[in-house]
Amino acid sequence: MTNMKQKTVLIATSICALTVFNSCKQKETATQPQEEAVVKEAPAVVYDTNNPKTIVNAVAKATGGLDNLKALKDVVFDYHYVQPDGKKDISQERYIFNNEISWAKYTQHDINVAPQLKGNVIQFFDGKKAFVYNEGKAIEDPNIVGVGQFLRQANYMWFTMMFKLGDPGTIHKYQGQEVVDGKTYDKIFVTYDAAVTGKKENDVYILYVNPKTHLVDQFKFSVPAFKIVEPILLAKLTYQNIKGIQVITRRQMFSPNPKGEGYVPMVDQKTINVKFNNGFTASQLAAITK
Repeated sequence: MTNMKQKTVLIATSICALTVFNSCKQKETATQPQEEAVVKEAPAVVYDTNNPKTIVNAVAKATGGLDNLKALKDVVFDYHYVQPDGKKDISQERYIFNNEISWAKYTQHDINVAPQLKGNVIQFFDGKKAFVYNEGKAIEDPNIVGVGQFLRQANYMWFTMMFKLGDPGTIHKYQGQEVVDGKTYDKIFVTYDAAVTGKKENDVYILYVNPKTHLVDQFKFSVPAFKIVEPILLAKLTYQNIKGIQVITRRQMFSPNPKGEGYVPMVDQKTINVKFNNGFTASQLAAITK
């Protein structure tokens, strides 16, 4: 971005229809033995440093599981993107998990989202194309629309990131352990196969996975879209359990100190007032874009 210089615990309870039907009949014929319901135990979580794909799968499960996220249909939240100098992009974000549809209304946009414009800016990504409106007027400027296209997909990715680390085309490598603030983490390198993405330069992440909780407490990352091709940026994460999903409610972003002395704050991202399953539809979001 402009100043960024980015156990599913599946419990299967199987009671077949025939079993239910027979148990009803058995109330009438006590001589027939009642068939017991079979309850399958949840499969154990595989977490194997020799197979880093199992670790990113364990992360997705610990975060709540993709199937459980999709079952919640959609989400709305307030998003505060704040720089150390006090400049802010503040939006209400709405996502529909089916087709990765993304909408946002910016009531303050000092940084990434057309700071030259006055009034509210609305971005809408219909799964293929982005549309941007300013106070009801369609914006045709390719730079503003391009930023809208990028942010709608990037912001959606940030929200769903921990569920998508094992998507087709991802490449994983185990990079040993590192102690941070007294805790030992397994480091997982993640990037994307250029043959799958069609991109010459792909995002790179180094995940710091807590081997006890299976959550990613921090990660380093690149932003090739903004010429940062090495994972030199740092994000520290705060979670809140909402409807069984470990939602990242704060990402504190840091960039390397120019003097080579650790990191300096870059941006503070807060996700507030999260509400799932609001009944949003793509046509509804399109209608409130204009």
